[in-house]
Amino acid sequence: MRREWELDDLIASWTLVDADHELMARLHGGRRLSFAVMVKFFEIEGRFPRHVGEVPPAAVDYLVRQLGVPDAEFEVTGRGVERYRVQIRDAFGFRMFSRGDEDKMIAWLAEQVCPSELNEDRQREAVLARCRAEKVEPPGRMDRIVGAANRIADARFCEDTVGRLPADVTAALWAVLGDGQDAEADADGVGGVSFFNELKADPGKLGLETLLGEITKLRRVRAIGLPAGLFADIAEKRVARWRARAAAEYPSTLRRDHPPEVSLTLLQILNGQVVSGSSVSPV
Repeated sequence: MRREWELDDLIASWTLVDADHELMARLHGGRRLSFAVMVKFFEIEGRFPRHVGEVPPAAVDYLVRQLGVPDAEFEVTGRGVERYRVQIRDAFGFRMFSRGDEDKMIAWLAEQVCPSELNEDRQREAVLARCRAEKVEPPGRMDRIVGAANRIADARFCEDTVGRLPADVTAALWAVLGDGQDAEADADGVGGVSFFNELKADPGKLGLETLLGEITKLRRVRAIGLPAGLFADIAEKRVARWRARAAAEYPSTLRRDHPPEVSLTLLQILNGQVVSGSSVSPV
């Protein structure tokens, strides 16, 4: 929730109405303030505050003036306010987030949001918006949901990508790693004899030798035979993230540390960068 509120905004969003007063009719002092803070916060955000620091001080002052409880303190967590949460959920027609909701939310996030939106803060915002639309109180374990959805989206991206490869192209990609004799060199990030290390290497100072070397590299990549438009339907932000990841890998880690579909996806991304710089195309 934003921290700064102008008076007009406070009046529009934090004014207690008759329905609010009816809900807290039997409460007094700090209890009235606690309930008022929670009900208005929920009305605005579709969730309860996690701690008192989330509540804007200007909003608290405005509620204090409405209630006439200048010395009252409030709380938003703990056993003392649990029944307030039940009342407020019922008043707004919301229900608590269940394990079944968690599974559905992970599946939705992985399919509809994560493929194109990689920013986790915006992924969380998408979860909050969906919870509000479905009148479900947002989950407490948001990081678990976002993390699980991203893992599913990454796995699906790799599976779909590798599934488009002909067998001969798959074999050619593995050959990029060389015969394994470069393990000691590539563990230090330098040297090595595999074509993979050549793909990652800086071309060096511009000149005829560099140009001829890059042309040779390009011909070798094209000879692999990557399908045209392999990542045409993938968000560029996702391709860019995997491209950066590929650039940080070594042949030895691709051989032993990742599932085959992950290593093959990284190899495709790196080879595709040589061909076009931003999209994968063999021409």
